[in-house]
Amino acid sequence: METKTCYHCGEAIDKKDEVVFDDKSFCCTGCKTVYEIFSENGLACYYDFESAPGKTPQALAGKFDFLKNKEIATRLLEFNEDDLNITSIYIPHIHCSSCIWILENLNRLNAGISSSRVDFSKKEVRVVFNPKQISLYDLALLLSSIGYEPYISLDDYEGKGKKTDRSLIYRLGIAFFCFGNIMLLSFPEYFEVEEYWLDSYKGFFRWLVFGLSLPSFLYSASIYYKSAWKSLRAGILNIDVPIALGLIVMFVRSAIDIAFNLGPGFFDSLTGLVFFMLLGRLFQQKTYKFLSFERDFRSYFPIAVTKVTDEGREESVPVYDVQKGDRLIIRNSELIPVDAVLLDKTAKIDYSFVTGEAEPITKTQGEKLFAGGRQSGPVIMVKALAPVSQSYLTQLWSNEVFAKKDTHNYKTLTDTISRYFTPVLLAIAAISVSIWVFIDLGRAFSIFTAVLIVACPCALALSAPFTLGNVLRIMGNKKLYLKDANVVEKMAKIDTIVFDKTGTITTNKKSNITYDGEHIDSKERAFIKSLLRGSNHPLSRRLYDYLPEAGLFEVKDFKEVTGKGISGYINGFYVQAGSAAFIGAEAGASLETSVYIALNRSCLGRFVFENHYREGMQELFEMLSANYEVKILSGDNEGERAALVDVLPKGTEMVFNQKPEQKLAYIENLQKQGKNVMMVGDGLNDAGALAQSNVGISVSENINVFSPACDGILDASQFKNLGWFLRYSKNAVKTIKMSFVLSLLYNVVGLSFAVTGGVKPLTAAIIMPLSTITIVSFVTLMSNYYARKKVKVKAIKPSTSDYKYSTEKKLHTITGV
Repeated sequence: METKTCYHCGEAIDKKDEVVFDDKSFCCTGCKTVYEIFSENGLACYYDFESAPGKTPQALAGKFDFLKNKEIATRLLEFNEDDLNITSIYIPHIHCSSCIWILENLNRLNAGISSSRVDFSKKEVRVVFNPKQISLYDLALLLSSIGYEPYISLDDYEGKGKKTDRSLIYRLGIAFFCFGNIMLLSFPEYFEVEEYWLDSYKGFFRWLVFGLSLPSFLYSASIYYKSAWKSLRAGILNIDVPIALGLIVMFVRSAIDIAFNLGPGFFDSLTGLVFFMLLGRLFQQKTYKFLSFERDFRSYFPIAVTKVTDEGREESVPVYDVQKGDRLIIRNSELIPVDAVLLDKTAKIDYSFVTGEAEPITKTQGEKLFAGGRQSGPVIMVKALAPVSQSYLTQLWSNEVFAKKDTHNYKTLTDTISRYFTPVLLAIAAISVSIWVFIDLGRAFSIFTAVLIVACPCALALSAPFTLGNVLRIMGNKKLYLKDANVVEKMAKIDTIVFDKTGTITTNKKSNITYDGEHIDSKERAFIKSLLRGSNHPLSRRLYDYLPEAGLFEVKDFKEVTGKGISGYINGFYVQAGSAAFIGAEAGASLETSVYIALNRSCLGRFVFENHYREGMQELFEMLSANYEVKILSGDNEGERAALVDVLPKGTEMVFNQKPEQKLAYIENLQKQGKNVMMVGDGLNDAGALAQSNVGISVSENINVFSPACDGILDASQFKNLGWFLRYSKNAVKTIKMSFVLSLLYNVVGLSFAVTGGVKPLTAAIIMPLSTITIVSFVTLMSNYYARKKVKVKAIKPSTSDYKYSTEKKLHTITGV
């Protein structure tokens, strides 16, 4: 009789427990209820992804009652506002595409859930929900009711992390036990001890070996079968398909040999193969963890935040130096790097960086501010509640809200090659066995298995991840911090580089500022300094540092118009700073870099800046122009064109008077011409252009200009080494290609022996992890070698202006602060 299985979970149904609903059989009321929930909410296509993908809901009986405790529930939240909470929940049962699909559609099961996002590798779902409509307790019950019971432990409450998955270690231990004992029991076969062996115990020991192989074949190797099956169901041939096929063929062949007394089979090779493959996988997993640790441990973001010392001085410190209790200054558009308490009366916080919702939230004194929010308005002071979490900032930076348009369509080198590798490998194996069937049937299956094993593309698949992981670490040590490994490959393809001017090729470390206008008394200077304190623009920061120390005033109704200027009310006076057009003044005929000042809409005068270019800029542009199209894209007017012509390579295109939206359109136009564009900006007015470009690099000095739009953050002190980073990215891709060639060469040599019967399956199983270790060692050594190579640059005679120009020679007026 045919055994019925549950439509939801796939378990066998006992006749007396069968529940029939909608012409479908279920093993229990729980599975039927889940099916009803999905059907009523238009989610029945959950079952189209995979047959019986669910899990039987378990009776909870108060299991999550502890979540009713507000203090405990709050500790489990990443973000906690009146109408918006965010939490990451570990769900062990996530195992297939159906799981991902249903968990990312939780908003259709409960209106209080805004969105949910699954991290399949961590088996976590990040849920954004409204606590007024659904509590964390209700969320846990909802997940459990549909078969995805969350795992919440004391570690989560204490913030120590999730449950460690030790299944690979267990599989490896069982595989080693089976392999070792089978090898020991096979010694009489190896040494052909005929007298004793033939007469008495040969059959017994062969069947004992068969029994010992079962745990290794059925449990230890099951991860390969599952992966291969899911791959085939999805219409894809991944690298586990030939491995699983080889194991099954070897097991069937060996079982037939023993059953019909044709020989001892290949159980020693089978269990050895499983053991060495799992050993290679463990090696890979441990190395990945090491690389990830390196990236999180280093100062991943070269941003700084302004700290107020006990003496009342303001000083810039790296975010990872912030400690609990530190008082921090947060300016307009700055990121709040830590959970903190607001010390000022009010603040408007934009949490779009965390949630994607751009509506600012008004906070009052004493309220908690969460890391990742941006201050919108005048400068505020906060008190840190905890040290900065680099991993949390990494998560914010990688938020899909800010994902680039082409990220999902981007194909890596590994994707391109692996797509063809497995079909070719299967074809070679099929041809080999077809030929050997007519030559020696006994050896045909052994050769078929050896071909599948020796040509396993594991080493090929590891080339790029290990190379790029090491490259990310090295670049981070040299103060270029990239969002992910794909950025390295994209950098290698760049052919056009576009630079912003103010704050990018110019530095605000050096200042030569003069004032031209009506006399300003000490109180008016204090008004100006108080207003400038809230802005992050390079010219605002330079002028703020230039003005003498003064008692600061509270700024009300602070506003910053991107590319134009800032304004606010101080003690009843309306204070403005920005371009001539912004404050309604006559720009005049001179072309000086200037910030105009107005009090109650009456222009007082202007501060004139002498620009200083970054150290090594001329050499950098000379080097880049030999291999790239280099362009300057500036929001300023053309007053500085003549000065730039003197220091930049001949033919460098310069475009001035560009608003932020015009910069974005300019980048887009270059891309339509087939260019691969890198935009280098300061992360403020250039956010749109940075996001549109193939690679966006934000230059950071000593201010908190962490931009979600960029692919990388470059410490300003390393600006002169930008050419080295580009060259290193090309060498990284070269290393990947060399490792591909090495891996393919190994496969060709191995296959030549395998198809001719020169390699036994066990030998192939030992060679395979060795090839993995070889590839990883090769790419690590090569990437370290290229990191030590310096880019040779033709010596250039320094400009007599020392990379700056005098206001007496070249003058221009900036179009905005």
